[in-house]
Amino acid sequence: MQQIRAEWKFNRAEQLSQIRIRTQERAAEVAWFSALCSDDYRYLGVADGSLRSSFEHCSEIVQTADRLGYQNILLPSGWIAGQDALTFAAGMAGRTEQINQLVALRMGEVWPPMLARAISTVDHMSQGRLCINIISSDLPGRKEDNALRYARSGEIIQILQRMWRESGPFEWHGEHYQFAVPTTEPAQTYQQNGGPLLYFGGISPAAQRLCAEFCDVYLMWPETESELLRTMTSLSRQAEDFDRTLDFGLRIHVIVRETEAEARAAADKLISRLDPERGREIKNRSQDSSSAGVMRQDELRKQSGGDLYLEPHLWSGIGLARSGCGSALVGDPDQIVARLNDYLDMGMRAFILSGYPHLEECELFAKYVLPKLPQCRLNELQGRLVADPVTPLTTAERT
Repeated sequence: MQQIRAEWKFNRAEQLSQIRIRTQERAAEVAWFSALCSDDYRYLGVADGSLRSSFEHCSEIVQTADRLGYQNILLPSGWIAGQDALTFAAGMAGRTEQINQLVALRMGEVWPPMLARAISTVDHMSQGRLCINIISSDLPGRKEDNALRYARSGEIIQILQRMWRESGPFEWHGEHYQFAVPTTEPAQTYQQNGGPLLYFGGISPAAQRLCAEFCDVYLMWPETESELLRTMTSLSRQAEDFDRTLDFGLRIHVIVRETEAEARAAADKLISRLDPERGREIKNRSQDSSSAGVMRQDELRKQSGGDLYLEPHLWSGIGLARSGCGSALVGDPDQIVARLNDYLDMGMRAFILSGYPHLEECELFAKYVLPKLPQCRLNELQGRLVADPVTPLTTAERT
């Protein structure tokens, strides 16, 4: 066992030496999650009308995270009863004080020039407290080829980024979009030096290549530390092909209690009323239910054994009834802090957290863990927020 641990430490150090990250400061942007897409439960898989994805409930989660000091909050997207992410973010811009909103946008749903204008509008409404989570899964009602989806996403990202950076007339002649507009003024964002940061997740080769070339933060779903390091090493190398560096983030659930026994009991309670067929139904209604990332998590859970733990404190039970992120950190405050600090040492600079019910777990994490973590805002560190930005909607000369 000692020899295995020594080899692991050596391999870990070797992998860490190959990872290049954009943000050198050892701090993380700590985000929560608002259940815009019918994803809030007291018992996983048991519908509770008081936790439906109404504006009132979802906005309470966001405002609570804002008050408690989280730096960001993920607003998901899906064809499920609830809130449209960008519309919701606009509604919350004036109802929050300091929190950024990470808005999930499915590429191809909106004509790119109008998408650029909508993003500009919300960015100004929130005075730069906006980030974008690029989604490349199927459009509602359609099943599309993987290569087509990522090629379309790549075009849209380039259109957005160029319209945010350039002034004057703009033309685009691509495979999926062709247009010419007389000015980029409607697309100019409150955030400067490239516009809102782009976050992206996906483990397929096409997904990784897209992020390496165009995006800013690569988000991973829970896996063993060795697998996470392999992914980070691969993305670092791919980004170098484009003379770029990325930041890395982890999307994960959390269950923290005063003792480890209480936390493990809370995890068991969460799935205690789950009907397996109902769990499969909930997973399959998501548009990413057959993605490479989801299938990878399903395979890891099958290998975990009867207790559903992939490694100490990493519990995969949530994936029994959830597509996307399917595992949680489970433990007492010191154990959770230690695991998150370990991820920080690996080079992660963003944590997007959640728990069930989302409002209660948001408060528990803020009580037990949040003050013990070194924290930052990635868009501030990367110079996207500047004092008194000059845009057509602020102080630029009106034309």
